[in-house]
Amino acid sequence: MVFSDHPDGLLIDVRVQPKSSKNAIVGIHGAALKIKLNAPPVEGKANKALIQLMAKLLGCPKSNVEIVSGQASRNKRLLIHIDNNGDIESRKESLKKMLLDQI
Repeated sequence: MVFSDHPDGLLIDVRVQPKSSKNAIVGIHGAALKIKLNAPPVEGKANKALIQLMAKLLGCPKSNVEIVSGQASRNKRLLIHIDNNGDIESRKESLKKMLLDQI
């Protein structure tokens, strides 16, 4: 499952392909979003690039994007923190749609 609910926001499973020619969501790999990153997988550069890309695509601050598992793996789980202002469920659905529209 690509998306999961979390009390603080939305969990997203991703599969990262570092050292690519571009930064982009390119599809679904198993039960995860496949994301290509041009950063190498050394010294946290690919993780930083992933956080920057997700924040840009979702229109949120980088501080709202957290890697909760898989820091040293291609398979990662991200937590997108959502403010408690307004309708959280509709915001989660909006974030899912924004990401899936990138494919």
